[in-house]
Amino acid sequence: MIAIPPNIELDEAELEFAFIRASGPGGQNVNKVATAVQMRFDARRSPSLPNDVSTRLQKLAGSRLTLDGVIVITAGRHRTQERNKADAIERLTTLIAKAAEPPPPPRKKTRPSKAAKARRVDAKTRRGGVKAMRGRPAGED
Repeated sequence: MIAIPPNIELDEAELEFAFIRASGPGGQNVNKVATAVQMRFDARRSPSLPNDVSTRLQKLAGSRLTLDGVIVITAGRHRTQERNKADAIERLTTLIAKAAEPPPPPRKKTRPSKAAKARRVDAKTRRGGVKAMRGRPAGED
């Protein structure tokens, strides 16, 4: 079981791992050993996730989400399978934790008061007067 902060527990049996060859560091080892991890998690049919969290998770996943509702995370930063697997799990738990946060309440529209509008217009008039005084004095030409 993988614990995710706001009381969500994810069963490791829901995660599918496939090991593939990675690019990046590793020298000749890169050409011989499949160290990168491709992890698949079915967000749409997961019994561990509440419906609202699942919906937000699918929106957050973006291009990592397939048409079937499966999130695919590829991790190949490290040189070993174990570290890449842990990295993929960490990235998924971070994504789920972000999706578990409730969305902020919608903003209420407000209007400026009559006094606020009057103060704004008054300030603009005063500023315009200051700028008008910067010109050449009008004399008898």
